[in-house]
Amino acid sequence: MMLRRWPYAVIALMAAVLAACGAGDRGTPELRVYAAASLTDAFTEVAKQFEAAHPGVGVALNFGSSSTLAAQINEGAPADVFAPASAAQLAELAAGGRVESGRIFATNSLVVAAAKESPVESFRDLARPGVRLVLAGKDVPAGEYAREALRKASTPEGYGTSFAASVLANLKSEEVNVRAALTKVELGEADAAVVYVTDLGAARGVRSVAIPAEFNVVAEYPVALVHGANGRQLAEAFVAYLLSPEGQAILARHGFGPPQ
Repeated sequence: MMLRRWPYAVIALMAAVLAACGAGDRGTPELRVYAAASLTDAFTEVAKQFEAAHPGVGVALNFGSSSTLAAQINEGAPADVFAPASAAQLAELAAGGRVESGRIFATNSLVVAAAKESPVESFRDLARPGVRLVLAGKDVPAGEYAREALRKASTPEGYGTSFAASVLANLKSEEVNVRAALTKVELGEADAAVVYVTDLGAARGVRSVAIPAEFNVVAEYPVALVHGANGRQLAEAFVAYLLSPEGQAILARHGFGPPQ
């Protein structure tokens, strides 16, 4: 009934947007969003609210490590929006003409997730002999940020120049994404992992151990349209929603900070 009160031009515009967008298995217009694993909880809620505001549209979410998703897009995987955990991932794709320039929509920081019975009580304890540490891989933003934090602490004024080497000597595995690293701690297969603050919201059986501010890293999350997106107007609307007060409120509820 509400459609009868809308101007014809608005109805026509919506029809054009839906026609241009991809279609799901049941013919539902579908927006394909590739996002970093650390965005899983927040983007699941964002997608739900976006669908509610755009009746008849479905948002297909693909979560994974930013590097893996970037490689998929670079190889031609069908995507409309890309939201990695590092601007470096966008820069590489933009250089190859795969995505447009992005905008920062959220920030994050690091924390140590420690098992309840873990000997890790401080960031410095990661260097204690025998600590079972897991990190995201070197090519994953969370892994890169974790190693940057270790380097920042490895100074004479910090924990000593050998700190990072001592910590990495305890490294038992490198995981495909930050959620996989956290899972190792939850399952008792590791004493600690360096993850994002936002990852601890739904974590079970872990303690939060702070990383001193002088060693911590601010992770910036950009979002961009993929060149050749099926539903450009709808993809632009999704990005606009992320940057809107409503979208920012959802991200804040899940622990993300605003763009800096």
